[in-house]
Amino acid sequence: MSKLKEATASQAVLAYMIKQNRPYSVQDVFQNMGKDLGKTAVMKAMEGLTAEGKLKEKVYGKQKVYVADQSQFPAVNDAELRAIDERITQLNEKIQLSQEEIRKLETELQQYNGTMSTNMARSELSQIYPEIEALKLKLTKLKEGRVLISKEEKEIIFKNREKYVKEWRKRKRTASDILNSIMEGYPKSKKQLFEEIGIETDEDCNVKPPDL
Repeated sequence: MSKLKEATASQAVLAYMIKQNRPYSVQDVFQNMGKDLGKTAVMKAMEGLTAEGKLKEKVYGKQKVYVADQSQFPAVNDAELRAIDERITQLNEKIQLSQEEIRKLETELQQYNGTMSTNMARSELSQIYPEIEALKLKLTKLKEGRVLISKEEKEIIFKNREKYVKEWRKRKRTASDILNSIMEGYPKSKKQLFEEIGIETDEDCNVKPPDL
């Protein structure tokens, strides 16, 4: 790096450190200055400024921290310090109030997000009203004793019932035959067998195949 570039980097780093007036590592300055300077240039500038006495260096383990030499700043009297402390207190109170207000607004936002918009409500109502009218019509027919299904639909229902009842009985017989075969070589009772393999019978559930 040329002497001019080194001087420019040194001036830029010093101006930044004086303006911020807080401890920073080389990496902090490199990141905070928007990476306008290379990390090596920042490191050399801070080491050079430390050698010149314009920065102070503190070592914490493997970490080096730099801060502007405080003698470069004008002395602050007690009245100014008290005024600064009061200003800090006021700002902290404002921050606390702002945080409380933000929390309230976030709570309200969550409530609003959980509610339905007017357009959504209207859309849902437009679907519900026809359903209500259809149910009212069906209720009226039921009260009047009117048949709501056709003869063909009834026949289909009865045929399906007969089919499923036959299948039920068939499976019941098959399961019974299998279990009886197992019982021929099983040393315990049928109840113990059912408990061991986790079988629940129709009788356990108080049901039986209906009559056809």
